Amino acid sequence: MADVSGIVTKKNINLGDYIKKGESLYEIADISTVWVLFDVYESDIPWVKKGDKVEFTVRSLPNETFNGEVSFIDPVINSKTRVASARVIIKNPGKRLKPDMFVRGIVKSELEQQEKVIIVPKSAVMWTGERSVVYVKNASSDKVSFLMKMVTLGPSLGDGYLIKEGLEVGDEIATNGTFSIDAAAQLAGKPSMMSPEGGVPVSGHNHGGASHSETMTMEEMSIGQKEKDALSPLFEAYFKLKNNLVNDDFKAGISSAKEMTTILNKVDMKIFKGEAHDFWMKRSDVLSKELKKAISTKEIGELRKPFEEISNQLIMILKSFGAMDKAIYIEHCPMVNNNNGADWLSLESEIKNPYYGEAMLKCGEVKQVIK
Repeated sequence: MADVSGIVTKKNINLGDYIKKGESLYEIADISTVWVLFDVYESDIPWVKKGDKVEFTVRSLPNETFNGEVSFIDPVINSKTRVASARVIIKNPGKRLKPDMFVRGIVKSELEQQEKVIIVPKSAVMWTGERSVVYVKNASSDKVSFLMKMVTLGPSLGDGYLIKEGLEVGDEIATNGTFSIDAAAQLAGKPSMMSPEGGVPVSGHNHGGASHSETMTMEEMSIGQKEKDALSPLFEAYFKLKNNLVNDDFKAGISSAKEMTTILNKVDMKIFKGEAHDFWMKRSDVLSKELKKAISTKEIGELRKPFEEISNQLIMILKSFGAMDKAIYIEHCPMVNNNNGADWLSLESEIKNPYYGEAMLKCGEVKQVIK
């Protein structure tokens, strides 16, 4: 007889089996009190401490919220998933929480006392892996214009970043539409994320030169259905490439990169007019170079590097030209580039990480939906 009561979670014998002395017949679990285990991303570990309050939900129990506190944090990070495990122990009246249920939690953590703490939304920050920038409203201009500022990011904090350097209390920043602002800055030959020193205004096919202007005015660009139809195959090929990386399929990834190149070369630049034409020429030039890098790679880790910039360019196109014929999700992994993070596009809200594939398939979050 078992010396504990509970629920049989595993049966190790069948009718007619011979039983040896000391052999385990069943595994029994008492689930009146349960352990809830959370994966804590490496970048979030500084914020999670023993005793922190946790609020979590269970996918199979919608519209209900559970509460507990962190009782233990694994001191060792999993070398494959790059996460640590945090344990919450809670009472389970009615035994509604079952083993292996999927939960999602939010930790409520206190910031250390500092004289000045500046936190900005993640949507306000743009980065290339080497630099992070935000656009600050230019108070001296009569028009709505913005000045690019380099910033030093601190730890990720939910939907925001703590800013260590680069901003002052009271600065007004752009929190949405930053890709459009940056694209307009590039077209105007002014400092931007990709060209921090600026350049001459883009006209036709001229992309060189230098400029001393530091501010720019945000302008909207729009295209018609004809232009969107021309770009649609390019996005479809991109989604194939993204899925190949999710599946760790290098050979198929190279094939998709070649397909993107073929489609890109077939897009008729003449269908884009005015500023949209100049913008497209800039984006297509960068895409062509990055796709060439992708095709020349020898293994999947190398292929993922140009994929980041390919994604950035398509995100700029999507945000500047507007929604296509279906909802597209901008998703973000905080672990890429030494925890600076990177974005990608997806047709589904479920996270499937192309930067890590099977190793960290679910690492990431939805930043924005464009539809």
